[in-house]
Amino acid sequence: MELLMASGIGVLTFAGIYLVLRLRTFPVIIGTSLLSYAVNVFLFSTGRLVVNQPPILRDGVESYTDPLPQALVLTAIVISFGMTAVIVMIALNAFLSADDDHVDDQPHGAFDVQRKQRGATMGSDLPAGDAEDEVRA
Repeated sequence: MELLMASGIGVLTFAGIYLVLRLRTFPVIIGTSLLSYAVNVFLFSTGRLVVNQPPILRDGVESYTDPLPQALVLTAIVISFGMTAVIVMIALNAFLSADDDHVDDQPHGAFDVQRKQRGATMGSDLPAGDAEDEVRA
């Protein structure tokens, strides 16, 4: 059981980090969600992995599950849902204002930069003002 939980946490963490390192906003949002799920499963597994045990101590019950990690996970789920909604709204606003969903600070994609550099040296498909601005910069 512990090996399965550790493997699941590792896979969620790996996938989350991989998606966070992408250059588009939607994979970053999914990656942060996967990372929060990995943290939730880790918090849940800290309360001893037992099957069919009550989370509270009653009369006649000798073993039980720790209820504190369950309460922490429930709180973390609510907080991560709210933060995901905030991140989605920020990403949507950035996409609508810049008409691009890259998460880096470059104003244009790599293709546009290469096209402007070619246009500045060859003068092919850019208006004269844009090519002169690129040469001066």
